[in-house]
Amino acid sequence: MTNLQAAFNDPQTLVAFTVAGDPNIDKSIEYVVAMANAGADVIELGIPFSDPIADGPVIQKAGLRAFDAGIDTDKIFAMVSEIRQQTDVPLVFLSYLNKLFDYGYDAFFTECENRGVSGVVIPDLSFEERGELEGAAQAHNVAIIPLVAPTSGHRIAKIVAGSTGFIYLVSSLGITGVRDDNQMSADLNQLVTEIKKYTDAPVAVGFGIHTEQQVTQMNQIADGAIIGSGIVKLIEEDPENATDKIVAYVKAIKA
Repeated sequence: MTNLQAAFNDPQTLVAFTVAGDPNIDKSIEYVVAMANAGADVIELGIPFSDPIADGPVIQKAGLRAFDAGIDTDKIFAMVSEIRQQTDVPLVFLSYLNKLFDYGYDAFFTECENRGVSGVVIPDLSFEERGELEGAAQAHNVAIIPLVAPTSGHRIAKIVAGSTGFIYLVSSLGITGVRDDNQMSADLNQLVTEIKKYTDAPVAVGFGIHTEQQVTQMNQIADGAIIGSGIVKLIEEDPENATDKIVAYVKAIKA
């Protein structure tokens, strides 16, 4: 069992997302460390991208703020090193494929291993393209975290095969964002059952989850829940004073 998989042993497992460098590097580091200290089990750091097809408006705006502050991939790796001096919480990246391609796959995963990043979620990575990355990722002990959507159907077995991190289960189609409970996909339970036929890796549900009740519900169905827009919205509303609000938010969910 990897450190990433071990993080899902809590009955109320929370994967907390924030955009790296939003609103600036120092504040971003502060938020990540605060979330870890408040009880987040895994931190997912978004690498800003110019054309984020899977991101809702809240996360898109966060990416723009990070770009305005001068963020780039090298600075994000430096950020991770600073975070690692303060917490050993498992870290994963969320990045679009082009960012890895531009950096160089082997160079990217080398940095992940050296800095202490356990996995990468790549929303626009197709199953057919995954083979190109897997060799480099495995050589550096970095998990490629697959996404399973309600439309994955008969391809689920191939998508989740050999997973060494966790499975990111998309709760509903479309872009990320805060959704009402009644909009959640009704067949999540069935999907988790199907996924578990082919892998022992934990399943975390994301997209549109933001309340304590939803996190509890997702932990009953799967092994964890991913919250993104809810945290990023707190940063957007009051970046200078967001830390205390983020801590309260995470603690309420983990209570």
